Amino acid sequence: MSFLEVLYFIVPSAIFYAAPLIIVAIGGVFSERSGVVNIGLEGLMVIGAFIGILFNLFFADTFGNATPWLALVAAMAAALLLSLLHAVASISFRADQVVSGVAINLLAIALALYLVKKIFGKGQTDFITERFGRYNVPFLQDIPVIGPMFFKSIYNTSILAIGIAILAWFVIYKTPFGLRLRSVGEHPMAADTMGINVSKMRYIAVMISGALAGVGGAIYAQTISGDFGHATINGQGFMALAAMIFGKWHPLGAMGAAIFFGFAQSLSIAGPSIPYIQEIPSVFLLILPYVLTILALAGFIGRANAPKASGKPYIKGNR
Repeated sequence: MSFLEVLYFIVPSAIFYAAPLIIVAIGGVFSERSGVVNIGLEGLMVIGAFIGILFNLFFADTFGNATPWLALVAAMAAALLLSLLHAVASISFRADQVVSGVAINLLAIALALYLVKKIFGKGQTDFITERFGRYNVPFLQDIPVIGPMFFKSIYNTSILAIGIAILAWFVIYKTPFGLRLRSVGEHPMAADTMGINVSKMRYIAVMISGALAGVGGAIYAQTISGDFGHATINGQGFMALAAMIFGKWHPLGAMGAAIFFGFAQSLSIAGPSIPYIQEIPSVFLLILPYVLTILALAGFIGRANAPKASGKPYIKGNR
């Protein structure tokens, strides 16, 4: 296998594994840009994965090929509702945002596994039959070198993730809404004096964060695992959080970091088929994504500057 053939094999796989991380990391960007730390991305992903698989199993015969897409909508709605708990606790009641996020994580996995046990009578769901398909992009797939690497046999979810990242960049940096969002995350008092409703903006940002995390969870479950159990998400939300920090709270930076982590995950799965890499013990490849996550955070968290008001409840009238 030549180096180019290895790239043709590994690059689409890396983007495939990165897609859920990109979407969830973008959700984290929205929340933290508004000043609300969302450690609960993992739990929101869990709920999204659970609802996505449940919808897929129950409605596959009704909606056919459209089922995975409609499952994303159901997962988005469920995770958005759960994120409201975090918003109420963090914004209205001014609770510690990290503690609230951890509570969301614990609640989500406990609730999902309890419902799985009640519905299916076992520790995991059945496997879905309706999945996202692969396709070739007309004309673009014929471009030498780049075509087979980026536009051949790709998943719709990969295109969706990249599209969401670009849209998020435009919304946050090129629209009045994005300016308000960033202002309440940097200096909420100044934003308040300019007539911006700080609490409203933060609620909207947390709900967007929840919705995107739910979509990411449903994509992960419907493309990678095919079912839902206690280990389906298995740290993906924390990896997305790391991608957000690694990307310096910027949508495109978060996308790049997520692709980096997706590359590590694809190596852990596809490594045994790649020359030289197949000689590395499989256990090292399996832990690679998590080791890189720790190294990225350890190396960059001190140099990456979060929004100034991130994690700080806003009390109107206080300096």
